[in-house]
Amino acid sequence: MAKGSREDARQRRHARVRRKVIGTAERPRLNVYRSINHIYAQVIDDGAGYTLVSASTLDRALRGEMEGLSPQEQAKAVGKAVAERARAKGIEAVVFDRGGYPYHGQIKALADGSREGGLAF
Repeated sequence: MAKGSREDARQRRHARVRRKVIGTAERPRLNVYRSINHIYAQVIDDGAGYTLVSASTLDRALRGEMEGLSPQEQAKAVGKAVAERARAKGIEAVVFDRGGYPYHGQIKALADGSREGGLAF
């Protein structure tokens, strides 16, 4: 059997985690996606099947803040932004979906930023 790519392995891990991590209306799912240059976060209600709030390093409101920051600092800023937007919509608690990525570096920074912003998970 041929080896898959790192992305294939990540997608398998994500699918395995998603069997148990389900966002509800009371406690939606905070999903993280990381590309080579950017990081994205969404708060998703899986029951209704739509995104409640989102933030990313490409966000027009955040783009100016991202200049000169390290990737971890950018991830933390995105975490704070998504937390502020979620709290503005009345969302206090979420379940964290790390998207199959290891919980360190940018993923951990985004989670810490979300907690600082007031989300509980």
